[in-house]
Amino acid sequence: MMEEEELEFVEELEAVLQLTPDVQLAIEQVFPSQDPLDRADFNAVEYINTLFPTEQSLSNIDEVVNKIRLKIRRLDDNIRTVVRGQTNVGQDGRQALEEAQKAIQQLFGKIKDIKDKAEKSEQMVKEITRDIKQLDHAKRHLTTSITTLNHLHMLAGGVDSLEAMTRRRQYGEVANLLQGVMNVLEHFHKYMGIPQIRQLSERVKAAQTELGQQILADFEEAFPSQGSKRPGGPSNVLRDACLIANILDPRIKQEIIKKFIKQHLSEYLVLFQENQDVAWLDKIDRRYAWIKRQLVDYEEKFGRMFPREWYMTERIAVEFCHVTRTELAKIMRTRAKEIEVKLLLFAIQRTTNFEGFLAKRFSGCTLTDGALKKLESPPPSTNPFLEDESTPEMEELAMEKGDSDQPKKPKAPDNPFHGIVSKCFEPHLYVYIESQDKNLGELIDRFVADFKAQGPPKPNTDEGGAVLPSCADLFVYYKKCMVQCSQLSTGEPMIALTTIFQKYLREYAWKILSGNLPKTTSSSGGLTISSLLKEKEGSEAAKFTLEELCLICSILSTAEYCLATTQQLEEKLKEKVDVSLTERINLTGEMDTFSTVISNSIQLLVQDLDAACDPALTAMSKMQWQNVEHVGDQSPYVTSVILHIKQNVPIIRDNLASTRKYFTQFCIKFANSFIPKFITHLFKCKPISMVGAEQLLLDTHSLKMVLLDLPSIGSQVVRKAPASYTKIVVKGMTRAEMILKVVMAPHEPSVVFVDNYIKLLTDCSTETFQKILDMKGLKRSEQSSMLELFRQRLPTPPAGPEAASSLSLLAPTPEQESSRIRKLEKLIKKRL
Repeated sequence: MMEEEELEFVEELEAVLQLTPDVQLAIEQVFPSQDPLDRADFNAVEYINTLFPTEQSLSNIDEVVNKIRLKIRRLDDNIRTVVRGQTNVGQDGRQALEEAQKAIQQLFGKIKDIKDKAEKSEQMVKEITRDIKQLDHAKRHLTTSITTLNHLHMLAGGVDSLEAMTRRRQYGEVANLLQGVMNVLEHFHKYMGIPQIRQLSERVKAAQTELGQQILADFEEAFPSQGSKRPGGPSNVLRDACLIANILDPRIKQEIIKKFIKQHLSEYLVLFQENQDVAWLDKIDRRYAWIKRQLVDYEEKFGRMFPREWYMTERIAVEFCHVTRTELAKIMRTRAKEIEVKLLLFAIQRTTNFEGFLAKRFSGCTLTDGALKKLESPPPSTNPFLEDESTPEMEELAMEKGDSDQPKKPKAPDNPFHGIVSKCFEPHLYVYIESQDKNLGELIDRFVADFKAQGPPKPNTDEGGAVLPSCADLFVYYKKCMVQCSQLSTGEPMIALTTIFQKYLREYAWKILSGNLPKTTSSSGGLTISSLLKEKEGSEAAKFTLEELCLICSILSTAEYCLATTQQLEEKLKEKVDVSLTERINLTGEMDTFSTVISNSIQLLVQDLDAACDPALTAMSKMQWQNVEHVGDQSPYVTSVILHIKQNVPIIRDNLASTRKYFTQFCIKFANSFIPKFITHLFKCKPISMVGAEQLLLDTHSLKMVLLDLPSIGSQVVRKAPASYTKIVVKGMTRAEMILKVVMAPHEPSVVFVDNYIKLLTDCSTETFQKILDMKGLKRSEQSSMLELFRQRLPTPPAGPEAASSLSLLAPTPEQESSRIRKLEKLIKKRL
């Protein structure tokens, strides 16, 4: 009965002590334990099975029971102690809470006392601050009043002293005093409503006006407008007067400068009047020599009289330039018919030299916007011709070489005096333009005559194609004209000169380059089929001679040089001309002309080599291929084609060594011309026996190898052919090989033959299939059935851009291919 009651008690206890997972987790964290009895999921059965896993272990049951009972007693003791300890907790808690409430009430009372004291302190600070502010305002007003009274005293005394010193012409003392009085007067702008202050301001203005009139009168007396300067003028007094003029109205300073410069240049206007002999352009040097002497004379006599910041020397030189430009323009309008090119260039050269002299000596700070339009600095140029213009030899050398890898020299800063005098020559530059037109015409005629007299250039196998020396001479002359014209004007004359350049670039391309290209003929060189089959070198000759081939290569190299140099010339012209006119400079048409010459030259070389191979291809198509009994070495027509290639290509390559890209173009164009022509003649070889097709396949492979080696054939340095060229040759010659493989394939059964054709050639044209059947020598009845089957077996063309890429020229040999084709492939590999 006791055991049953204990079990019931345990079950009730377990029902009461079911804890939530969160509480259980917290207990585990506070009292971690590894004892299975402390686990939330404790299972008594499993625990007992753990203690007594076997029957033999039951022998220790008494010992285990004793341990458990001991543990139970210990737990009971702990529980009893805890329960007794919690008996007085409630009473202690209530007592502690009452003490805490009393402490909070005391703290609240102290905080309220502190707050009241803080408010009283803040009020006290405000009252103190208000008194301090009042004291500060009073001090500031008092200081301002004292300062203003001091300024007023200084102003009144200064005005009295200023009036007295002005009457006595004590300009040295007046200069310092006037500046001080004006500085003091600035403090009284807001007090002008006071009558006394307004009166003092009016007295200062009156003193300034009187000083200005007095100083102008002193300068007029020292430097009268008419007559010579009075010797021993009051230079010290005038020097002090200039210091005062810096302070007075700027118009006083401008009037002094204007009168002095006018008086200083009065002699110049008399000496170089329009009716004087020295006024004409041939004696323009005397004008510049005169002003140089005057500038030296000014520095010696009056250099210390005017302040340095007035830049009087530069102002005299600038005014001289304006006067000279006006006078020269007037006299040139009157005597325009007497202006010659040499005289004009002489005058312009001396003038630009003088402007350069001014740029070296003066900064140009006195130039006004209305006096001179300053040139805008062009953007940094990558033009290889951009060299220091002070060394024209270097520019010409750069023009001749066209070397874009040369380091660029930094461009010199623009001359602020450029055009200040020489601008007057611009309306007469048409004389210079007409002269250059005439000179360039004579230069082109001389080039034509020299070419006829000297003949074509000699073959060049070491340094590449020789560029005609005349093209370098032409661009050197262009360079001189461009630099010279840019010094004269960067406006419309540069546009006119550009038009002249365009005219003679076209003339050079037509008369010197295109006009001297060898003329093609319709003859085939007198070669016959029988001569081609003799395999004798003497029986085969190219259409163009060695000299003619070298001439074509030289013209091509020259055209390439002209093309590159013309592009750089256009860039240089755009740098030289005004920014607003750059869009009118366009040499694209002339560059296209030289590109046409290059294209024509390459086409001539291709036609020459192509025509030399025509008789051999004709001989191939005339051979009786159905009678060939065995496969031997390459056929005579292949030897003939290879011979022509080896004769022409090395010459062309050596003479185009400096223009490698155009030699590559020649190779590509020849491949694009020769391979389709070879395939066309291949279709003419009919009927073809099996052995004949094998021989043709061997010949085709030989030609393919030669064409792949074409760029470096006959060269000691073997270079890999360009990928673009190799792709063309492989694609074209592979098609020729596939044609022959189809011809070699047996036509029975028909379905297999048609499938082989479609796989090998991927050509859906019935015309090409008809030609294949003709080459095989099939009868018309057999061809009709074949064509019908071909149309039925044609695959449906795929849609979209993948249509072309879905077919491959390099399809593998079908399983149905005959053993004779395999045998031929082995023969070719063995031979290679």
